[in-house]
Amino acid sequence: MALESKPNTPEDAATAPQSADSPDVVVHPLVLLSVVDHYNRVNKGTSGQRVVGVILGESRKGQIDCLSSFAVPFDEDNRNKDVWFIDMNYVETFLAMSKKVNAKERIIGWYSTGPYPPV
Repeated sequence: MALESKPNTPEDAATAPQSADSPDVVVHPLVLLSVVDHYNRVNKGTSGQRVVGVILGESRKGQIDCLSSFAVPFDEDNRNKDVWFIDMNYVETFLAMSKKVNAKERIIGWYSTGPYPPV
């Protein structure tokens, strides 16, 4: 007897496979905790300054695992909030240090929080 799973709730629909081409994405709790901690540290006693960081992980056989993240120093242009100045030397140095701990992790993506996220 074969069992077929169909989404019954919004939560089930969100985790159901979208198509044969779209990979499954797994965000590990450490990533979520790191992003929230980064935001809370930067915005302690202030009103919602944006924070930016890098998400590290692995990609294999139709699945992307977001395993860790780190904060990235940056500045925004005061005249145009769509222009960011990111310290890429810091990113490259931190990535090299991370590879010493886990050589399989690669940059999976970036995160950004704050009052006016980019489109």
